[in-house]
Amino acid sequence: MTINPFDEEYHKTLRHILDNGVIKDDRTGVGTIGVFGYQARFDLSKGFPLLTTKKVFLKGIIHELLWFLRGETNIKYLVDNNVHIWNDWPYQAYLRENNLEEEYPKYSDKWKEKMKWYVEQIKSDEVFAKKWGELGPVYGRQWRNFNGFDQIAEALNQIKTSPNSRRIIVSAWNPPEIPTMSKSGLPPCHCLFQFNVINEKLSCQLYQRSCDTFLGVPFNIASYALLTMIFAKLTGYEPGEFIHTYGDLHIYLNHQEQVKEQLSREPRNPPKMIIHGNQKNIEDFKFEDFELIDYNPHPPIKATIAV
Repeated sequence: MTINPFDEEYHKTLRHILDNGVIKDDRTGVGTIGVFGYQARFDLSKGFPLLTTKKVFLKGIIHELLWFLRGETNIKYLVDNNVHIWNDWPYQAYLRENNLEEEYPKYSDKWKEKMKWYVEQIKSDEVFAKKWGELGPVYGRQWRNFNGFDQIAEALNQIKTSPNSRRIIVSAWNPPEIPTMSKSGLPPCHCLFQFNVINEKLSCQLYQRSCDTFLGVPFNIASYALLTMIFAKLTGYEPGEFIHTYGDLHIYLNHQEQVKEQLSREPRNPPKMIIHGNQKNIEDFKFEDFELIDYNPHPPIKATIAV
């Protein structure tokens, strides 16, 4: 029998929602079943927590994390690398600001065709991309320039110089800038994380205020596990745990069948992640440095994102 603590922990989270959740209306109009307050733990010495009961888009995870770490907030870098996980929000803002929402109803065939045009414009037109691909002061901006302060550089410095500190925290939640983020992007869901060193191992705990458990959470788990590995490599520690603390933990009502399908699948052996290179600074990492080995997942399960 396969032992995969990562899929098992994630499946436990899904079952907790289905068994204890309450159905609520939400901002998107789709509706959710969810709970408030839960925690999952992932021991990074046992492998890399990329789920095996459905294939997860690792390329998108790596590019998105590098994008955050570089302080970028425009989707052009992602689009140019064929990563489209952030497209829906600025695209919908483009339609709204140009009074096109009625002409292109959300998720209709016409909406999808217009999206293809929008993506091509982001790729080919620098002026268009600068205006309509900008998400505002979202994650990358807050991580690297929180009111003029580079939180990533400071966190790395504290881990190296004060590893026993209880103040090694990075926050993406900047209240005065939330309205600006909401216009064409999304206020941070994974909004605060803290590092801790115990027994020469570096661990990271994330607080996530809003958790799309089927689509978003698998990305978040792998992304912050990888972030922990990057920070550990730069500071000379072994990766410890990634602890995921959830606020509003929910499954969208139009994802319930997909969740049931995933829960019916048997987990497979977890993969391993290797980070090649001898990086000295956070800016030194590039996509090609990351190698995932022994990943043999079940097929992807498609679902519509709620915007």
